[in-house]
Amino acid sequence: MSAETEVTQVLVNISEKAAAKALALLQARELPDGALRVFVAGGGCSGYQYGMALARSAEEDDIVLEQLGVRILVDPESAQYLSGAEIDYVEDVMKSGFSIFNPNAVKSCACGSSFQTADGGGQPRACC
Repeated sequence: MSAETEVTQVLVNISEKAAAKALALLQARELPDGALRVFVAGGGCSGYQYGMALARSAEEDDIVLEQLGVRILVDPESAQYLSGAEIDYVEDVMKSGFSIFNPNAVKSCACGSSFQTADGGGQPRACC
């Protein structure tokens, strides 16, 4: 007898450090019911670039996730490029800020804010 197990991949994961920073930003902006919006837009030197913003509420077609006390919003168009991505917050000598590790990226620029997928979509332009 065999049991089938359904494995569901979480669209986006957030680290404890990134969650703490997002919650602090939402509190500082007086958005207790707000969320962290993560999106992908055309551009950057590799074809697509990451974006993040604080949002007051979800749009009608948003995918809404909650992890570590943070609501994360992803629009359906961006979701296809972010599946399995990990959001972290980095503080070091060179830079500090949110960063995204994206398993869908086959190529990234040196600054890490833009990427290209296997289908080669997006319109590259200067980003750094």
